[in-house]
Amino acid sequence: MRSFRPLPRRFYEPSAQEVAPALLGHWLIRNTPTGPCGGPIVETEAYLIGDPACHGAPGPTARNRVMFGEPGHGYVYLIYGNYFCMNVVCQPPDVAEAVLIRSIEVALGEVSMRRRRQVDAVRDLTNGPGKLCLAMDIDRRLDGMDLCDAKSRLFVARNPAVLKFRQECGPMVTTTRIGLTKAAHMPLRFYLEGSPFVSKPRSS
Repeated sequence: MRSFRPLPRRFYEPSAQEVAPALLGHWLIRNTPTGPCGGPIVETEAYLIGDPACHGAPGPTARNRVMFGEPGHGYVYLIYGNYFCMNVVCQPPDVAEAVLIRSIEVALGEVSMRRRRQVDAVRDLTNGPGKLCLAMDIDRRLDGMDLCDAKSRLFVARNPAVLKFRQECGPMVTTTRIGLTKAAHMPLRFYLEGSPFVSKPRSS
């Protein structure tokens, strides 16, 4: 059985703009009663302090309170009344920044993921933020999870071969964010161009 070691909390202390590309190649892991599922992160988006598209922009609310807490925790929210999105909180407490995990490669628990998302192609299980949350059973119950604890139901694991993975799946591409009406021009989306699991590849 593979052993997973979480990324340390200090990894998430910088700005989300720095953390977002640094997360590429590390593993998002969901611990379930039937075993872990997840895989390497291949697409992220950063949301920053002073960014009108960032959920922390209006100040603390019941919905976004986790963003104002300790870095290295998961912020999970509902969009369009149907889909959940999973984010990693960055920066020290009271500085609301986060990285949206947009897609991962399926490396663990494909069978359990297919029970939750019935699709033909494996890439369609997790090639989008709402898709991966459904496939990995991530919802508001996991809001505030400590992503630095391997015993958490959700955490981010260090990939010892992260540089090799990035080389094989690269290059890394930086683009403007997608699916936004506010601050859509900001180049804060990062992905590994060679991965078939990226949600919407396009040139920078």
